[in-house]
Amino acid sequence: MARADLLLELVRAGARSDQALFKKALEALIVEERAKQHHILADRLAAHLQQNGSQTAGPAPVRRNGHPVDLFYEIDPQRTLDSLFLPEITSNACRELIEEQNRSDLLRAHNLEPRHRVLLAGPPGNGKTSLAEAIASELAVPLLVVRYESVIASYLGETAVRMSKLFDQIRTRRCVLFFDEFDVIGKERGDVHETGEIKRVVSSLLLQIDDLPSHVIVVTATNHPELLDRAVWRRFQLRLELPAPSNAQVQKWFEEYEKRLDTKLGHAPSTLAKRLKRLSFAEIEQFCLDIQRRHVLLLPEGDIKDIVARRLKQWESRFSMNGNGNHGDNNA
Repeated sequence: MARADLLLELVRAGARSDQALFKKALEALIVEERAKQHHILADRLAAHLQQNGSQTAGPAPVRRNGHPVDLFYEIDPQRTLDSLFLPEITSNACRELIEEQNRSDLLRAHNLEPRHRVLLAGPPGNGKTSLAEAIASELAVPLLVVRYESVIASYLGETAVRMSKLFDQIRTRRCVLFFDEFDVIGKERGDVHETGEIKRVVSSLLLQIDDLPSHVIVVTATNHPELLDRAVWRRFQLRLELPAPSNAQVQKWFEEYEKRLDTKLGHAPSTLAKRLKRLSFAEIEQFCLDIQRRHVLLLPEGDIKDIVARRLKQWESRFSMNGNGNHGDNNA
C-alpha cells in the first residue's frame, strides 16, 4: 500500500487543483512503487504523469546526426564508505545523509525532507568520484553519471533543453546523480569572458536542481571551486572538502594494502608514505597496481621487495619531471 502521506498529498493537490503538488506527490509515489518491484503500477502512474504534463510518450530522446544519445551512463556501485580514507568530518556528514535518506518516512512525518544535494571540492585524484559511488552503494541505488559530451550542445539554447530532458528522465528514479567537473557547467555568471548562453545554462541548471525531489541525490564534484557561480553554493546542503592525503593516511593505506595482498612489501608503510607523500589517492592506487602487475609477471621467482624498490625509483622520477613537485600528469 502507498504511503499515507503521499495519498494525502494527492488528495490535497486535487482539492486545490495544484498541479505542482500533484506532480511532486505522483513522482514520489512512482519511486516508491518501483522500489517495491511494482513495475506495472509504476509504469501506469508514469503514463498518467506524462499525460498530465501534456506528454504522450515521455521526454523525447536527444538525437545527434539522427541517432539517439544517452545523457548519462549508469554504474552499479561497488565501493563503500568504509573502503575510503576520508576526513572524519566528511565521513560523519555522509553517514548522516545516508541515515536521513533511509529514514525519510520519519522525517516526512514531521514535515521534513532528507538532504539530497552534495558539493565535493578538492584536488584531483582524492576520492570525489569514489565518494559519490560509495553514497550510492550505501543507499543501494544506481549511480548515474552525466555525459557532458551529450548534454552540452553547440547550438544556442540547446544545452538548456538537453539539461531539462536529463532531469525529466531521472526525477522518478531513486538514484545518485553525479556531475563530475561541475565547474564545466556551473561557472560564475558574472565572468565577463563567458557568453550569454553559459549564463542561461547555469540559471536553468540551478532551477532544475531546486526542483528535484529528495529521492534523487545530486552529488557534484569540482577541482576548481573558485570558478563556481556564487548561487551554486547555497543550493547544496552539504559542502565537503576532500584534501590531498596526509602522511598518516598514506601509511594507513599501505598497511591495509599489505593485508589485502597478504604479503609484506619489504618496506615499512611509514617509509613508503614518506617517499610518496606527493601522490594523490588515485596515484597511490596506481602505484600499488604497478607492484601487483610486476609481481604476477615475475612469479614464482619475483622478489616483492625488489619490485617495490624499482617502482619507487620509477615513480620518484616523475616528481623531477614536474619540476616543482606538482602533479603535472594529474590535472584532469
